[in-house]
Amino acid sequence: MMQSIVAVTMVTRAQANPAAPRQTSLAQTSLPRTSLNIAMSLEPPVLDPTASAPVSVGKVTWKNIFEGLVTIDRHGKIQPQLATEWTISPDGLIYTFQLREGVVFHNGRALDASVAKFSLDRARAPHSMNPQRQFFKEIDWVETKGPLTLIIHLKRRNSSLLYWLGWPASVIVAPDSAETNALTPIGTGPFQFSQWNKGKTLELIANEQYWNRSEIALKTVTFHFIDNPILLANALRSGEIDAVPEFNTPDPVAQLQRDASLKVVIGVTEMKVIAGLNNARKPFNDLRVRQALMMAVDRSTIIDGGWDGLGTEIGSYYTPNDRAYRDLTGVYPYDPVKSKGLLAAAGYPDGFTFTAKIPQMPYAAQSAEILQAAFAEVGVTMKIRTVLFPDVWTREVFDDADYDMTIMAHAEPMDIGLFAQQKNYFKYYNPAFNALIDAIEQTTDEKEQDRLYGEAQTLLATDLPALFLFALPKIGVWNAKLQGMWENEPVASIALSHVRFED
Repeated sequence: MMQSIVAVTMVTRAQANPAAPRQTSLAQTSLPRTSLNIAMSLEPPVLDPTASAPVSVGKVTWKNIFEGLVTIDRHGKIQPQLATEWTISPDGLIYTFQLREGVVFHNGRALDASVAKFSLDRARAPHSMNPQRQFFKEIDWVETKGPLTLIIHLKRRNSSLLYWLGWPASVIVAPDSAETNALTPIGTGPFQFSQWNKGKTLELIANEQYWNRSEIALKTVTFHFIDNPILLANALRSGEIDAVPEFNTPDPVAQLQRDASLKVVIGVTEMKVIAGLNNARKPFNDLRVRQALMMAVDRSTIIDGGWDGLGTEIGSYYTPNDRAYRDLTGVYPYDPVKSKGLLAAAGYPDGFTFTAKIPQMPYAAQSAEILQAAFAEVGVTMKIRTVLFPDVWTREVFDDADYDMTIMAHAEPMDIGLFAQQKNYFKYYNPAFNALIDAIEQTTDEKEQDRLYGEAQTLLATDLPALFLFALPKIGVWNAKLQGMWENEPVASIALSHVRFED
């Protein structure tokens, strides 16, 4: 990660003919800036959200470089994008989309139904690398009817299909660029890839052929990758950086709030911080041990100690932003005495020792230290091994489930079905939970779905395949003249199409 700020020279439009006489009018006119310098703490490993899971990939590319049939707006609602409208058959098995006319990819390739079909078929292929490939398995086949009509046939009803199609992993890619999108992404979005100086910056430029060009005010966007919060804060105050959409620590907030040139926004995210457990390994395959560890933890201590009280406690794999949320933090309340009793009943009166593989992100490191101290109070020794995210963590934890405990912030919205997937890194399997998730997808009655979501939350809170800790806040700081930044984060993103400087 970059440890210093790269100075950027701003180029502004000429206000007058340089050869003309200097005007003596007191009125000075100026045009709004059209270049934006934005900073992220974590650099994406690649730039193709259809083939790589890290959240940082979608933050740079989703809604900026790539687009989907539909999208999720800043309020978490499904909106048209490359599809202008759609119909669903009465049995819920056939979705017919009408595609937008006149859309072209950044390389000039026209969007048509055959391209969209290719993209979906690629995502659902047996050897697909799509990070959400389990969702596309519900598709039976895809057909085209004319150049702008796409028809998706499902194997069985799936009420979440439209929502999933709005995610970063569902963006539409073209056959002639799909294999090179990792390093030179080509999409249909409002910005196109320009250059990537790895470890330092990534530049996008406005797509002059964009189908909705009138809504784009920025001409260039430069992402800076800086993992030091002090450097980030200094760069904001000096004006070298215009926006940090999400600080990964609350430390600079109080100081930045005193700067009138900056706007500080504390929003909400879908990032659920959990201590994942390997339910296939002893002693974590014993519910009493999982209960004991949960009751050894005071969630408020983690939030106060690591996030200045800005997080939100959660008792299941769900956030208060989501429909049908239940507050289940009281299912296993903080109680060290009961924790020790449960450990003794499970055969560990003197505790046990295990190793937690922790990614290097600040929220994980801070949470791990607090958990380590909490477990020590009930006789459990937690050793911390820091592993590089995404490379090592993804391979050892997510793919191979070679771990005891880990800490991760899961950013996908409404993804409680993660625990029903055939392969999940928690090694958790409960037919009753799977049946609930299946029932949610089979019904179109929203009230019944909400009831089922509540039951699913409760079952996870009781079973504890992971220790459910807190939801991260979205700590955004940007130039006070910058308009259109997302204050909340219903999907992990840095959407820039409506961002502009206002004088």
